Amino acid sequence: MSGIKSPFPKAPATENCSSLAPREALIVAHGQPGDSNPSELALARLAVQVQERLSGWRIQSATMACPGALETAVKGIAQRALVYPFFMTEGWFVREALPRRLASFPLQYLQPFGTDPELPTLAALTILREITWRFWTPELTHIVVAAHGSKRSANAAVAAQNLAEELSERLPCASVQVGYLDQAPHISQTAADLSQQALCLPFFARDGGHITKDIAAALQDAQFQGVILPVLGHQPLVPDLIARALETAHTSGDCA
Repeated sequence: MSGIKSPFPKAPATENCSSLAPREALIVAHGQPGDSNPSELALARLAVQVQERLSGWRIQSATMACPGALETAVKGIAQRALVYPFFMTEGWFVREALPRRLASFPLQYLQPFGTDPELPTLAALTILREITWRFWTPELTHIVVAAHGSKRSANAAVAAQNLAEELSERLPCASVQVGYLDQAPHISQTAADLSQQALCLPFFARDGGHITKDIAAALQDAQFQGVILPVLGHQPLVPDLIARALETAHTSGDCA
């Protein structure tokens, strides 16, 4: 368990038709093609952390990139179990690829991690904690939300833009801007000409080449002198957020 108290209230234990659904969930992430084991193990650790926060639940995990992992995970899963997409946007993988691979199983799909309505709260707490730890003044601090984006669809940018707008309303910072890897405005533009009192928050579920190579290169091009935070999916309160989403979906029937 994290030493940080969760700001997310527990879902009410209401009784309705959704109570008949099993307390079972599968957390699914994209994973890392070509080297799937580290991502698979990291997601398994996250599943354990989520299960520690839920009483009477069975939480499994699988990445789509690990050969056979997804199909193996669902073999013994209960009907109407919940699928939690650990993705940042409701893109092609969430809308089409994942349901297609699990089409033979009667499962219920939640909204992806990046669109969770509680995520702005988690992000704001992450930023405020870092500002406080560094003895910075919020009003002089610039925030860069670094996201993937897409050359083919503007929908990929919606979740990151929504987060930035929420942060602008919640935080008294000098600026909150979004920069993308694959579309304008690019990270190298958004992160340029900022003071050293700046934070870059990667809008990603997991570490990988996009973080260590692509975003790092873009920030170097921008001569960014601020601080790069861990990706949103690595923040300490993420297991609490996922547990809350699963419990809420189970008690309210709020899933697809």
